[in-house]
Amino acid sequence: MTTPTKFRVGICGGGIGGLCLAVALSRYQDIHVDVYEAAERFKEIGAGVMIWAKTWRTLELLGLDIDASKVAHAPPVPSPVVGFDFRRSDQPGEGFRFQLSQMLSLNDHDLAKDALRFHRADFLDIFVNNLPSGVAHFQKRVVSYTQDVADGQIHLRFSDDSMATCDVLVGCDGIKSLVRAQMLQQMAENGHPELLDLVQPIFSGTIAYRGLIPAEKMPKDEQGHLHRAVEFPMMYCGKSKHIVSYSISRGSIVNVVAFASQPEKEGTAFDGEWVTEVPKEELLDCYADWEPEVTSLVNCIDHPTRWAIHQLKELPNYVNGRVALLGDAAHAMTPHQGAGAGQAIDDAFILAELLGHPRTTKETLASALKAYEHIRLPMATHVLQGSRNSGRMYEFNGPHGEEYDVLGPAIQKQWDWIHASTPEEDAERAIAWMESHLDLENVVQ
Repeated sequence: MTTPTKFRVGICGGGIGGLCLAVALSRYQDIHVDVYEAAERFKEIGAGVMIWAKTWRTLELLGLDIDASKVAHAPPVPSPVVGFDFRRSDQPGEGFRFQLSQMLSLNDHDLAKDALRFHRADFLDIFVNNLPSGVAHFQKRVVSYTQDVADGQIHLRFSDDSMATCDVLVGCDGIKSLVRAQMLQQMAENGHPELLDLVQPIFSGTIAYRGLIPAEKMPKDEQGHLHRAVEFPMMYCGKSKHIVSYSISRGSIVNVVAFASQPEKEGTAFDGEWVTEVPKEELLDCYADWEPEVTSLVNCIDHPTRWAIHQLKELPNYVNGRVALLGDAAHAMTPHQGAGAGQAIDDAFILAELLGHPRTTKETLASALKAYEHIRLPMATHVLQGSRNSGRMYEFNGPHGEEYDVLGPAIQKQWDWIHASTPEEDAERAIAWMESHLDLENVVQ
């Protein structure tokens, strides 16, 4: 017997956040889900992706942990392990360690994980492979939407002039989100003109050179040992520059991201393409006077790409009516805490728990979406701010400068949010808020 559909959810964008939401909602037979993807297929740009203990727990709750374990750099281990090895490296001679971070257990449960690392395409496939048939619609770029005042239904228009309808629209369409732009513009027209300043992403003042190195091509030291970046996540730090390296694809590839910052350019207009190929010499020149461990590492990158790192200003709203923002569409952040993908997954989990709740119907959708915003907005905003601040600390541009004894612990503290709460606790708080809101409405009525 077919279960009646209580409402339809339209997901704009088939990246990690959008597909995670679709998979999470597929657990509820009474919710109809459609994913609208502009491209011909699901794909991710970039190379590496990291998640931390809290997000791993979310994958467990969604039944995705076994698939994730198969494509992680290594299977998760139940013990505190190295997060990153921080070195001062902007000198021709050998650098030195100033902080060795450890990722502690989640609320002292036996759930400690290090930074689980994946090739981004492999990670996306975890969700693609668990997506029910008939959910995905390709070459469907949303160009506008309208909300029907009478029945709340949302009408979507695509670039091919086709149309679709849904009861909830979730913008998972990334940092350049069309859904965010239209939502904020409509709110600005309704008495909040200050929101127009939040529509477009801003340049962070930082560029990043990215490259992948096959592990067998990594340099060896004089004793014949492989470069330490093959085994350990490394953070090579210098004034206004730093390099992150870690292995992915079960240790067969080393992902390298080399950052160079001009803090005074944060918030200015970036002139040029956000992503472009550059000569190898440009990368080598940027780190020419760094310690040999770094110069030998970047010398292995034959075809670097240069990325202009953008972010969003902090949004005061993720929801308007029955339209919600998720992932980078809501809180695109700098990559300095490896948190972007995890935050999108956390968004998806909480939103799915609320939409799937028995008290959520077409008539109570507004309360469910507001509960999502109430829980996730402050949490994601905290990580967005922390990621920016972390990047400044790594490059000795933060409040602690080069005071290593203070800087090291301050960097470690930046990850406190990982074990501040569990996904289950967040979901319980969201549901409690929604139920209290619904109970209050019933009393008023």
